[in-house]
Amino acid sequence: MRPELQEIVDDFAASPKAMRLELLLDFANSLPALPAHLADDRSGLEQVVECQTPFFVAAEPGPDGRVALYFDAPPEAPTTRGYAGVLSAGLSGATAEEILTTPSDFYTAMGLSEIISPLRLRGMGAILGRLKRQVHQRVDGDAS
Repeated sequence: MRPELQEIVDDFAASPKAMRLELLLDFANSLPALPAHLADDRSGLEQVVECQTPFFVAAEPGPDGRVALYFDAPPEAPTTRGYAGVLSAGLSGATAEEILTTPSDFYTAMGLSEIISPLRLRGMGAILGRLKRQVHQRVDGDAS
């Protein structure tokens, strides 16, 4: 796993159960806003329909091989925003390979199953799955 993401996972795992939700909310509050090109034209965002709330993602590989990740989730969905914040902090700027090899269930090592419903956890897995699919399609598309 990418070191930046592993550090986040380790921080959550080392935290008492009662603090994990607070940590997740900190990530929700630090989720970056959409850049102007996506805020103005949302066609570059893809909805993750498995999420209970309206949640959108975009993965944009750059010419340097690094991938920019963008997320849009309503403030009324703090746990989902928090997970997006974790992905943003841990994987933005990663290579396509780093994203594609991220374990799909890495969040289980964070102890989130103790504080979040199984339905929300499935949505979290779907978010990473959607990002991986976008990265795979866009990197292969660039190589063709």
